[in-house]
Amino acid sequence: MRILGISAYYHDAAAALVVDGRVVAAAQEERFTRIKHDARFPRHAAVFCLKHAGLTLSDVDRVVFYDKPLLKFERLLETYLSFAPSGWRSFITAMPVWLKEKLFLEKVLRTELAGVAADTGGNPWTGPLLFPEHHFSHAASAFYPSPFQDAAVLTMDGVGEWATTSYGIGRGASLTLQADITFPHSLGLLYSAFTYYTGFKVNSGEYKVMGLAPYGEPKYVDLILTHLIDLKEDGSFRLNMDYFDYCTGLRMTNDRFHRLFGGEPRKPESELTRREMDLARSIQDVTEMAVLRIARHVSRETGMRNLCMAGGVALNCVANGKLLRAWVFDRLWVQPAAGDAGGAVGAALAAYHVHEGGMRVVHNGADGMAGSYLGPAYSQTAIEAFLGENRFPFERLTEAGLYEKTAELLSQEAVVGWFQDRMEFGPRALGNRSIIGDARSPKMQSIMNLKIKYRESFRPFAPAVLEERVADYFDLNEPSPYMLLVAPVKESRRAPIPDEDSRLFGIERLHRLRSDIPAVTHLDYSARIQTVSKQTNPRFHALLKAFEAKTGYGVLVNTSFNVRGEPIVRTPEDAYRCFMRTEMDVLVMGNCLLRKEAQPPLARDTDWKTEFQLD
Repeated sequence: MRILGISAYYHDAAAALVVDGRVVAAAQEERFTRIKHDARFPRHAAVFCLKHAGLTLSDVDRVVFYDKPLLKFERLLETYLSFAPSGWRSFITAMPVWLKEKLFLEKVLRTELAGVAADTGGNPWTGPLLFPEHHFSHAASAFYPSPFQDAAVLTMDGVGEWATTSYGIGRGASLTLQADITFPHSLGLLYSAFTYYTGFKVNSGEYKVMGLAPYGEPKYVDLILTHLIDLKEDGSFRLNMDYFDYCTGLRMTNDRFHRLFGGEPRKPESELTRREMDLARSIQDVTEMAVLRIARHVSRETGMRNLCMAGGVALNCVANGKLLRAWVFDRLWVQPAAGDAGGAVGAALAAYHVHEGGMRVVHNGADGMAGSYLGPAYSQTAIEAFLGENRFPFERLTEAGLYEKTAELLSQEAVVGWFQDRMEFGPRALGNRSIIGDARSPKMQSIMNLKIKYRESFRPFAPAVLEERVADYFDLNEPSPYMLLVAPVKESRRAPIPDEDSRLFGIERLHRLRSDIPAVTHLDYSARIQTVSKQTNPRFHALLKAFEAKTGYGVLVNTSFNVRGEPIVRTPEDAYRCFMRTEMDVLVMGNCLLRKEAQPPLARDTDWKTEFQLD
């Protein structure tokens, strides 16, 4: 049974191929088009998935879209009618797109699938199209690939058709949703409102708010709980829509919201002030409070000891870490592509298990996402062909020599682009399309932010640590392969706080040495952890082992291989271009090692700041 899952037309369009209940390929469209968060039909991603499996579209048994467009249209109409006459400008902006395309989505999808058929050599799709509900796709993406036979399932995002938060139970191959909270009351949209207000881009800058939070104080928590959200002890909540504009307007917040917090929204790219830092900390604290209350309610209602999560809010790794440490559930598993991209995986798995009645097998407690290494790979032959055709100087190394040489360069504070095997699916680079550095270096966070990523100096970096050594560095005793859990750095590794630290504020505290792995230690002594196992990523694991043998430390800085506003690199050409546009020192692709000083100037290059829209 071969099932193609599709998510598209909002943000982070993606395709996924499920064969007999196993996810064999998945990719976001942005990696092919080089347009970050590309929402268009994922033609390139779908073609990749099929070609990877040696299939044409004609070989597929089912095609599944990740939500129900007619229900979403119903929600839009009901929302505009309930707020009328407010929202007229937003209404006339939205309706032409719906009346031209989205309302007739089945016809649009069949037209787009004809392109996929042409690209793969198959016939146009004539079979039925399936449309599970948005939150059911999220729930399926969380439960079916999880390592649990039975679990509670919690999904939280901005909004699907109507639901914004829902929970249910998965048992074996069955999955049912039991209750939900509906639009306009949304934890995801509340967080996005603060993303907008603090000057970052909605559906992209939420990570920045989370990263900025440790620099501020929670001085606005009471204001948020008093005026914006009525949060009950059981986790249910309602938003006070008098302060928001997203139902009918063209912005997230309104003038009443702005008066409550003392001024207009911060202009993008302007200086960050104490207010933005305190706002970020406050909404992060409220979000954590809500997630914990919701999780406790789900635990009481379901009686389950395992929890699976998906939806954009599930990417808040700080909240996830606090939920894990609160022991509300014994075990927690979060879908690595928890946002809309993962809906393609969930839709396909829902079709297999629910619509087709396919059996589910859990393998020795391992999850079904294959480390999220589900995208395209490039062979050593293909990499060398690219380098040879362009006459780019490189050194070919043996397997052992590659790890030894790269570890040596890393120990000398070189910044290395690391391009290996299959590309990751989801928002995180997990050691195959990564930029890596020495976590021991006090300078590495600033170097990577300002000279490599060209982004705000406060943005934190994640440690990639040997799975078998994670407890040596962090207060975490279980795997975190997808960089979706934040945990404290061990007390024994922390540096004492100087007396003068109490007089510093915000970014001034950035450069204080906080531990013996300062490049990955957040201001609050926490870290967003990726554990690396020999089974799921043997090459990255071998590099970490080589670095440990040389330095005594089995941990490296790991960030995504891209510059600000650029999707993560997919091809050797993407990787080389990014390498040359930044101040990276070394590029490793397969067994080829390239040094920056040996390369010719990049021909016919453009300014990447004009090529990519900054996020």
